[in-house]
Amino acid sequence: MKNYHNLKVWDKAHQTALRIYSLTKNFPKEEQFNLVSQIRRSSLSIPTNIAEGTGKFTNSDFAKFLQIALGSAHEVEYLLLFSFELQFLEKDDYELVAKEIGEIKAMLISLIKKVRA
Repeated sequence: MKNYHNLKVWDKAHQTALRIYSLTKNFPKEEQFNLVSQIRRSSLSIPTNIAEGTGKFTNSDFAKFLQIALGSAHEVEYLLLFSFELQFLEKDDYELVAKEIGEIKAMLISLIKKVRA
């Protein structure tokens, strides 16, 4: 069993989820139960699945949870683009968080390959 606190990808995903929660506070009120809820759930799903995967007994199971986290990262990436195009996010904020999600995706892909090897 691994400790998720020791994984750089978990820490980066955790910090990014916190940033996304903060950024979505400024979204229109009518989006609170739609877009905001979806972005927050998918951003939180990344570190949550990493953490859950570390509690599994096999590398195969761990890799499955990392893949779920990767899928959530792709979902967040799109939802952020959608939000930016609706002008709910400032360009600088969007670019920063999109860069972070790209880094998380790369880290997850690398970790999945390592775990499967």
